[in-house]
Amino acid sequence: MSEKKATVLLMSSISSHPPLLAAIEAGGTKYVCAVGYDPEKPIAEVRFPTRNPEDTLSEAIAFFKARSSELGPIAAMGIGTFGPAVIDPTSPEYGSILTTPKAGWEGFNVVSAIRSALRADLPVSFDTDVNAAVLSEAAYGSAKGKRYVAYITIGTGIGAAYLHDGKLLHGRQHPEVGHIPIPDFDTAFGKDTNRCDFHDSCFEGRAAGPAIEERWGIPGHELSDSHEAWDLEAAYLAAGCVTLTATWSPNIIILGGGVSQKPGLLNKVRKEFEKQAGGYWSLPPMEEYLNTPQLDQDAGIIGSLMLAQQALDCGQP
Repeated sequence: MSEKKATVLLMSSISSHPPLLAAIEAGGTKYVCAVGYDPEKPIAEVRFPTRNPEDTLSEAIAFFKARSSELGPIAAMGIGTFGPAVIDPTSPEYGSILTTPKAGWEGFNVVSAIRSALRADLPVSFDTDVNAAVLSEAAYGSAKGKRYVAYITIGTGIGAAYLHDGKLLHGRQHPEVGHIPIPDFDTAFGKDTNRCDFHDSCFEGRAAGPAIEERWGIPGHELSDSHEAWDLEAAYLAAGCVTLTATWSPNIIILGGGVSQKPGLLNKVRKEFEKQAGGYWSLPPMEEYLNTPQLDQDAGIIGSLMLAQQALDCGQP
């Protein structure tokens, strides 16, 4: 086959596809970048550690430029980011990271960096990583068919999202469930650990990965499944779930993120939840009400591709 004919066939194949979507799951620990024609089916993906903004975005942009040269122009992008962040598209600071302990990221505008490198008028939907995850789980995963869905991610930090009849909960800013006040259960274990610089005892400060490591001296994934750490962690996670039950009244609460993957932890949370809830609410069986992501580690990136599809459909600038 001649080179000219092969080029024509390749271009014909590319043009026959739907618009190419791009996505970033911008976590505090790792960045995940992907492209695809269908949000449920990414066709190319890369994962790498989150470093300083310049190096991290440089690697992401290189991936997207390479995929675009192979597959055609990117039509829209969705970004699910660690927060707090400016997710209001009418704000002049849209795309910026707000107060964060991650060095160099506070004030950095992710959307501007992406558009400067790829295309100034690229439609970009910028939201939280947990909002992206709840979208995908409601569409394709554990919450499929559910009208009211809560999602908590427990990792480097803690965030939560709520989907109400298919619409994400947004306010003046996005919800910051990681910083709700939480009881101090540490003292019952002879500990006193709170890794939040802003609050005396909040959900993230007590139950996120860094708090577990500081409390016990080693990272959570190195602790045995039978370690007492998980009884304490279950108490904190249950308290967070009780709060969301009281405030959001979801059909299901999904617990995602690296910490939630510890074998046996979810069952401890279910038992502790029933104890703390005190039988007040009429709820589904705990095996249904408190659950894990069916999409597992793909929930965030699939949701971010869904954000890209939304940006394309609504013509978001």
